[in-house]
Amino acid sequence: MKLIIATIVVTVSTVAGFHHAFVPTAATSSTTSTSLRALYGEPRPVQIIPSVLPADFGKLGADCAALEAAGCDRIQFDVMDGNFVPNLTFGPDTIKWCRGYTGLPFETQLMVSEKCTDAMLPQFTECTKGPNGEPGVVIVHVEACTHLHRALSNIRAQGGSPSVALNPHTPAEMIENVLDLVDHVLVMTVNPGFGGQAYIPTMTEKIRKIRKWVVDRNLDIDIEVDGGIKATKETIGACAEAGANCFIAGSGLFAYEDMAQGVKELTAMAKEGQGLKA
Repeated sequence: MKLIIATIVVTVSTVAGFHHAFVPTAATSSTTSTSLRALYGEPRPVQIIPSVLPADFGKLGADCAALEAAGCDRIQFDVMDGNFVPNLTFGPDTIKWCRGYTGLPFETQLMVSEKCTDAMLPQFTECTKGPNGEPGVVIVHVEACTHLHRALSNIRAQGGSPSVALNPHTPAEMIENVLDLVDHVLVMTVNPGFGGQAYIPTMTEKIRKIRKWVVDRNLDIDIEVDGGIKATKETIGACAEAGANCFIAGSGLFAYEDMAQGVKELTAMAKEGQGLKA
């Protein structure tokens, strides 16, 4: 990767004693894209997944319906117990209640203590299922699971789609040995607990490393990113270029007066990062 970047950005030519920065042409851009795909595989479909953390909890069901109308792909529920993160949100009954307002797939990110995960995993797996019992995405944090293999296997056995998340300070190697058990890997690009935080740029290389493992092992895994995601090259564009394809947008989507326009702009910037046309 470093060699590719050096070829495009750092290479200089000397003409009449002057040094000129090399400007990529269409041919060099195409070569770079081909090289990146050889390393990181073909881009996977872009999915825009709003977190309901910035929603109005007094009309959460109506907001879920509005997200479906805006063209979102899935809805994420951030479950917080005040222990794993310094915030409280909602439990399985609230998520189940929202099912009556939308047919969109759900995903539940369990930002809770290990004791809560062990006790309530069946309830969260059940309430995350689709309208006809389709598996919903249930995400457990590596930092909160001593027996991670068991937790992920239990989600699958209970009819869910097992997925794993890791916080910004957690090295990617912490989830390397469970990649064969998961459908999604969620890379937190902010410290969890609150919305509206700024994207941590060093997470881009973590995404790239995980994507390389997925491709090398021929695994069918989506990579999600959560935190500070906006319709900019520096956030969603950089994550997409590194290999992520599922983008959790909370404040970055709810900031739009027209959320359908927000979904459109986020999708377009992600596809641009992937080297595809919107």
